[in-house]
Amino acid sequence: MVIVIGPQDPGSSAQGNDAVWRAVTVENGVAGSTRSFAQNQLSDFVSAVHRTSHHPDRIRWVWSSTNAVYPSLLRAGVSVSRCWDLALNQTILRNAATLPSNQVQYSPAVDLRTSEPAPAGHIPPRHDPQQVSLFDAPTRPGSRAEPGIDQLVEEFAAQKGAVDDSPGRQRLTLLLAAESQGALIAAEMYHEGLPWNADIHQRILHELLGPRPDEGERPALMQELAEEIGRTLGTSRLNPDSPQDLLRALHSAGIEVSSTRKWDLMAWADRGGSSSDQRRAMIGPVLRYKQLYRLWTANGWHWLDEWVRDGRFHAAYVVGGVVTGRWAAHGGGAMQIPQTVRDAVRADPGNVLTVADASQVEPRILAAMSSDRALAVAGQGKDLYVGIAEIGQRTGSALKDRPAAKVALLGAMYGATSGEAGSLAPHLKRLFPEAIGVVENAADRGERGGQVTTWLGRTSPPPDQRWFDTVKDVSTASAEARSNTMARSQGRFTRNFVVQGTAAEWALCWMGEIRRRLRSGGENGGPMSTSLVFFVHDEVVLHGPESEAQVVADIVRESAASAGRLLFGDSPVDFPLTVETVDSYAEAK
Repeated sequence: MVIVIGPQDPGSSAQGNDAVWRAVTVENGVAGSTRSFAQNQLSDFVSAVHRTSHHPDRIRWVWSSTNAVYPSLLRAGVSVSRCWDLALNQTILRNAATLPSNQVQYSPAVDLRTSEPAPAGHIPPRHDPQQVSLFDAPTRPGSRAEPGIDQLVEEFAAQKGAVDDSPGRQRLTLLLAAESQGALIAAEMYHEGLPWNADIHQRILHELLGPRPDEGERPALMQELAEEIGRTLGTSRLNPDSPQDLLRALHSAGIEVSSTRKWDLMAWADRGGSSSDQRRAMIGPVLRYKQLYRLWTANGWHWLDEWVRDGRFHAAYVVGGVVTGRWAAHGGGAMQIPQTVRDAVRADPGNVLTVADASQVEPRILAAMSSDRALAVAGQGKDLYVGIAEIGQRTGSALKDRPAAKVALLGAMYGATSGEAGSLAPHLKRLFPEAIGVVENAADRGERGGQVTTWLGRTSPPPDQRWFDTVKDVSTASAEARSNTMARSQGRFTRNFVVQGTAAEWALCWMGEIRRRLRSGGENGGPMSTSLVFFVHDEVVLHGPESEAQVVADIVRESAASAGRLLFGDSPVDFPLTVETVDSYAEAK
């Protein structure tokens, strides 16, 4: 059963609690019965539908945006099994329709693209003609009115029609379902939150930075380091927070580096020959200061005040926030929790964290999507790079050890054409021609301004006209060099798009299967107490009772294998995981 829900009338004012909403059932593409209710009764309506349905888990709820609708349901204690996120799916279909070979005929019934946020430092006009009274909220240029239910029903029909009439119907349907499932998971993880012990975090900050400073001042231990750096570099007015000031001071002290980045400083020290140790001692305080500065600014006291409440870090994910389909985040550093503060991530008493990290996902994805059996077999039951090295040793290839195998394969996926990766590329291609052919074909298409697709059909955006104009211009030597640079850059993008995007699809299917099993793995087919609470690229974190830990670990492993079968059928590629049950996130390797 499909149920479309939304405001009865279009317009931004339709979002008030007393606004009338309507639900429309859709059977075989035809709108059927309707039901009206106040928006503040949405959770009651959904609960009633679930109670009276023989199979509530089979209902697919269709709405304009999961972010706009689902959080209020979760706050009311109501969750759904399936949804169709019209806004997210519209983005996928818009891009798919730009590539003729996809044969996706799609014309949106209503524009569901969200407005871009105003750029930093943007000041609204002194007078907005649409602001008729002092306390009216100013309308940002480009903001759209909330669509009404009739428009949403039409948009759902347009999306379903586009998918059903396309040659890649099965894969595209799976992609849209997985993207929508991801939106549910992201909202639930934000609602649930990652357990975070603020006292432990405060202790870490105190040990590494000193007491919390007054506003506008450095922490005490950082100030001591800043003064030490100034003495070492021979300047008393150094501001090490400023890369420009620091670089000038380094140059004045005879440290010739092009930037203040760690690898540039370490490379300078390594070039010192017999003086390398002395050089490392000179830059040691600088590197330490930069490390503490990152902690202070990214996960310091202000971060703790803003992002952790009631013992939880609520990561605000942006599903499909990266063009390849990977997730992004609305601030808070949700896509990376530094090792320094991971000990603050602690399970509640009687509970544990299950941390699962998928190993070498992108290379394994490449093996599966290319049907390169040799590469697939290389990773069966073992480290993939070790498997490649073993093949290299047997065949007399230069890929005879793990480091060389890793450099070569990552270079092939990311477009490294020089250095060690470039020299090893021919050896890799001889061993795994099908896999390397996939990324090379994608790169070639990108260099010519073409588009590529992931396994399920997410389509890369086309270059803009300025790109074509620049690449076409070879009138001078500098223009030709610029043309080649632009073409190669686009080729690297499309080369990686097909692999990274398909890996993102696998991750969505993996999490979706974990969620499905958690929702039905409890007593009498009910939900378990364990829930997904964090996700970053190829790693998930779950939180729940210790008594469920072993079952949860099995679910996570089985779901990874299930996601592989869902995407690639009986492909010999496996997706091994490192699964650990811990009390502290810092204990997970």
